[in-house]
Amino acid sequence: MRKSTCLLILALLFMAGMIVGTTSYVWATEEKAAHVTIDQVVSVQKYNRSIHVMAMLMVGFGFLMVFVKKYGRSAVTATYLLVSIAVPMYLYINGKGYLGEPKSDVDGLLLAEFAAASLLICAGAPLGRLKMSQYLLLALLFTPCYMINEWILLESGLGLIPHGGFVDTGGSILIHAFGALFGLGVIMNMTTKEEFAVPVESDHTSDQFSMLGSMVLWLFWPSFCAGLVEPKAVPFTAVNVFMALCGATIATYFVSSTLRGKIAIGDVANAALAGGVGVGATCDTASHQTAFIIGILAGALSTIGFVAIQPVLQNKIKGIDTCGVTNLHGWPGLMGGIAAAFLVPGIVPANQFKGIIIAIILALVTGYVTGQVLAYFGRRRTPYVDEEEFL
Repeated sequence: MRKSTCLLILALLFMAGMIVGTTSYVWATEEKAAHVTIDQVVSVQKYNRSIHVMAMLMVGFGFLMVFVKKYGRSAVTATYLLVSIAVPMYLYINGKGYLGEPKSDVDGLLLAEFAAASLLICAGAPLGRLKMSQYLLLALLFTPCYMINEWILLESGLGLIPHGGFVDTGGSILIHAFGALFGLGVIMNMTTKEEFAVPVESDHTSDQFSMLGSMVLWLFWPSFCAGLVEPKAVPFTAVNVFMALCGATIATYFVSSTLRGKIAIGDVANAALAGGVGVGATCDTASHQTAFIIGILAGALSTIGFVAIQPVLQNKIKGIDTCGVTNLHGWPGLMGGIAAAFLVPGIVPANQFKGIIIAIILALVTGYVTGQVLAYFGRRRTPYVDEEEFL
């Protein structure tokens, strides 16, 4: 009896020890999990948004540019190559600390994707008139110029703007306007007289694929604008971006059908996205109602750009903006940057306007020089066709 009692007591003590040990392990694990949650969950959330942004780059921008009916294979291949150069190049330069403090892996990845987005915007201007090797060279030349602009505007580079004095959360100026105006500078040297006379043609199939790209961009745009905002501001920012996109889509329909007599699918595929461009600078500060109004104004401005401004501008500079990036990213981006000077609490308007002027000058000058360098490496025999470089 005593032996059984002793064995029972030992068994109970062993089980108690196991329970205490297991409980201590669980508590330690929970305490550790609670500790790492603060440091890592935000990074994981940013990683999730970075995947959304990459979908925008590869599928969104890639398919948006296949509207040129005989240039689809070239457009998506160029997208692959441009992103594959811009992302590692940005991460390398940033990691060396040449232009500001190195960023963490996930922050650096998002910033690199933003640089790639601006590059794709730029490439949309001379699309169809560059050799594939020239797209590679464009990426190599554009990325450092973009990073210098980012350094000046956001990191107080050269001491031109106080740190934090320029507000552009979603990249209205830094990403969209800079890429579009850089592309405008490029096409001044990358459009021959013969190319100027060749129409950029699309058909039902190419337009439908372009709309697919547009819808992917529309869907993931909130992740683009909220990529680096504080976690508590992400839901508010996402609603603002969707409000702006809805406003732009509605405005595009009415303005396009009014000015053209019928709806132009090219207007819908592009100008419907202008709300995301326009609200970028104020996406985390504007009210939902204001964001909707910004979207309406951006969509209307973009559509007017496609209908009325682009033909005049192209005749003035004798250059073809294949994708109309000045209309989707240029004018709405400038509008969004200017709006921030009046809508963001505590902002110094002089710093905001100074930043916009710096971005405009830097984009046009470096874009023009880049266009001259690209022209040195020759011209395509026939623009807007795959067959020259594809089997």
